[in-house]
Amino acid sequence: MRKTLQIGSVMLPNNLILAPMAGVSDLSFRLLCKEQGAGLVCMEMISAKAIYYGNRHTDELMVTTEAERPVSLQLFGNDPEIMASMAERIEDRPFDLFDINMGCPVQKVVKNGEGSALMNNPGLVYDIVSAMVKRVRKPVTVKIRKGWDENHVNAVEIARIAEQAGAAAIAVHGRTREQLYSGQADWEIIRQVKEAVKIPVIGNGDVTDPLSAEALVRETGCDGIMIARAARGNPWIFHRILTYEETGVDPGQPDMETVKAEILRHARMAVRQKGERTAMSEMRKHIAWYTAGMPHSAMLRRASSSISTLDELENLLDGAENGAVRTGAEHIR
Repeated sequence: MRKTLQIGSVMLPNNLILAPMAGVSDLSFRLLCKEQGAGLVCMEMISAKAIYYGNRHTDELMVTTEAERPVSLQLFGNDPEIMASMAERIEDRPFDLFDINMGCPVQKVVKNGEGSALMNNPGLVYDIVSAMVKRVRKPVTVKIRKGWDENHVNAVEIARIAEQAGAAAIAVHGRTREQLYSGQADWEIIRQVKEAVKIPVIGNGDVTDPLSAEALVRETGCDGIMIARAARGNPWIFHRILTYEETGVDPGQPDMETVKAEILRHARMAVRQKGERTAMSEMRKHIAWYTAGMPHSAMLRRASSSISTLDELENLLDGAENGAVRTGAEHIR
C-alpha cells in the first residue's frame, strides 16, 4: 500500500522524495522524477545571501511549475535574520515547503560556516530554525548529516533542537561531513533520530532500488525515503519502488529505447528552460549518468563531451543507424 506523508500542513501523495542536488535537481529533472512518482521534489539549494543581493541566476533557480508540486525550496546560510527575512520575501512563490541545508559537505560552503558546518554550532541551529518558523507560514524542514566526523556524531542532538525550534520534519543523511559521499551510510543513526523526535524523519543514504528502500524503512522506522545520487540518470527509481510496494514485483530498469527517449525528452525540456547552449553543456553529465553501466558507455560519454546542439545529440544517439557516429550509441537503439 502506498504510504502518504504529512509534513506540517502539506500532505505528500507518497513518502518518496527527490533530494536537493546542486547541478542536478533543476526544473527539468524534477519534472521527470515527478512523472515517475516522486511524492516530493526538492530544488537545488539556494543561497539566502544571493536572494538578498538580487542574484539573477538565483532567481532562475527558483522557477517552479504547478506540474511538479508539491515542491520544496532549500535555503542555505548562517545568518538567522537573513535566512528568515529572505524566506519571508519569497514565501509567496508557488512552492510548498522550506528546507534548511545543514548537510552540504563541500568546502566552499562549509568554510563560510554554512551547510554541514552548522552542526558544529547547535545554538545557531536553533536560532536559524526558530527565526524562519516565526516568519513564514509554510512548513520548515531541516536536512542534516550524521555529524561532522566520527568523533562528533550529533545528529540526535541537532534533530531535537530543530524539533524544539519548530521544524516540521527532519531529513538525515547517514554519513558524516568528513565522509562526503564515500563509504557506507549509517542507517543506525537514522533509527536513533527517529526514536528521539516526534516529527517525521526522512532517511537518506544508499537507497538504490526497491529492496534497499524497503530495508531502510524496516531497519530505521523512518517516515520518508530521500533519494539522491541513485536518481541521477535514473528517474525510474521512484516508479520501481512504488510498483514494488504495491505489487511486490520490481519492474526493473527500462529498456534502451526508453532510456534514449528519456535523454532526448530531458534535453528538450532543458533547452526550453535554459537555452540550447547552457542546456546541452549541462546534459553531458546527465548522459553519462543515464548510460552508466551500458555497453560502450565510455565511448558515448567521450562523444557527448563535444555536443552543443539538440541536433548533435539526436545524431549521436542515432549514429549507429547511419554510421555517422561510431560510439556506444548503437546499444541504446
